[in-house]
Amino acid sequence: MWEAVALAAFAAAVWFWADSMRARERAVATGRRACEREGLQFLDETVEMVRLRPGRRPDGRLQLRRVYRFEFSDTGDNRRGGAVVMLGPVVESVELEPFRAQ
Repeated sequence: MWEAVALAAFAAAVWFWADSMRARERAVATGRRACEREGLQFLDETVEMVRLRPGRRPDGRLQLRRVYRFEFSDTGDNRRGGAVVMLGPVVESVELEPFRAQ
């Protein structure tokens, strides 16, 4: 019996890891595109997950809501913050800290 529980826990861990990697890749691409669209420099080519909570889709299904933080520069010599909020595989929003328009 404990083997089945251990196998189920291992399978859940593998699913969570793979799902998190897919979400992270999408968050990186989304942050990069948002910066390109605004003429900003996407710094460090990465994002950091800062929050993980359950959330509900519009149809009521439960999914994981992940918030990823990234940094960008508007002048090349400063750092500003941005965030990508994802609900499951869908990008909910992209937020950029106020910056100087070029």
